[in-house]
Amino acid sequence: MYRKKTLQELTIKDNFLFGAVMMEEDNCRRFLELALDIPIGRVEVSREKSLVYHPEYKGVRLDVFARGEDASCFNVEMQVAAKPSLGKRSRYYHAHMDMELLLSGREYRELPNTCVIFICDFDPFGQGKFRYTFRNCCRENSTVDLKDGRLTMFLSTHGKNPQEISEGLVSFLNFVKAALDESGNVFRDPYIKQLQNSIRKIKKSREMGDRYMIFREMLQEEWSEGRLEGRRVGRKEGRRIGRKEGRRVGRKEGRKEGQLETLRKSIFDLLSLLSPVPDTVKESLFSINDPAVLDKLLMKAAKAESLETFLSEAKPLLFPAPKSKAD
Repeated sequence: MYRKKTLQELTIKDNFLFGAVMMEEDNCRRFLELALDIPIGRVEVSREKSLVYHPEYKGVRLDVFARGEDASCFNVEMQVAAKPSLGKRSRYYHAHMDMELLLSGREYRELPNTCVIFICDFDPFGQGKFRYTFRNCCRENSTVDLKDGRLTMFLSTHGKNPQEISEGLVSFLNFVKAALDESGNVFRDPYIKQLQNSIRKIKKSREMGDRYMIFREMLQEEWSEGRLEGRRVGRKEGRRIGRKEGRRVGRKEGRKEGQLETLRKSIFDLLSLLSPVPDTVKESLFSINDPAVLDKLLMKAAKAESLETFLSEAKPLLFPAPKSKAD
């Protein structure tokens, strides 16, 4: 069941509070300096791009979008629960930033550096690292960098290698990991004290309280719509099979349909980044009810360099030959 947290119950790992704290540009700048280990003169946080509808989540998310003085673009997301395909999601975010710039008339050579950072309240790769950094480099010679301007980073609150990163970053990740009753403790780190002051101001702000209520209502609406859809599918299937058995199967079918719809939408969004999707492809995609087929299509869409290459490989899955009737 969807649980309504009050603003006072939030910690920095909660999506809304993290976004609100990082809207303050100095908070965001200092975080990026800690994460990237580089000095950053100034950042501009985009308030308009931070509250967005994510097709992957089928819902509203509050991310942090920022731009540096050198036009570098940053996307930072708090991730409290382990989800599959984090790497593919990072690709989606990089592509989204690139596409937005290209649609504005920029040429490929003008694309700025993009950086996607996930702050994970778990270990995303199980290697005990506080920080995992990825760039595209040559497999035959790792000193040869592709220089495509993309950097992807995963920060983990469950790292075990404090000697390999700065004390400040360790303090920040410990602060993220802290429960509500621990997050108010005295931290020696001046940046953590700055974040705690920002959090206190946000929780006392009437304006932020109103914004949180609106945000919470949006989440409640999404959750309710999801339940209604599950019930609708469940009732339809339940009437066919029988009331008692139908309730059990109906709930299962409702969950399955939601998963299928998410897969279809993710595939469509990835293809849309490559090129406009023809109606015939869209209709065929959204008529597929086999999760195994959709999983294969998702992998092909994530790897495809163009819509044409995707269609050449995926045609048998999208447009299977009709089964011949046995004599």
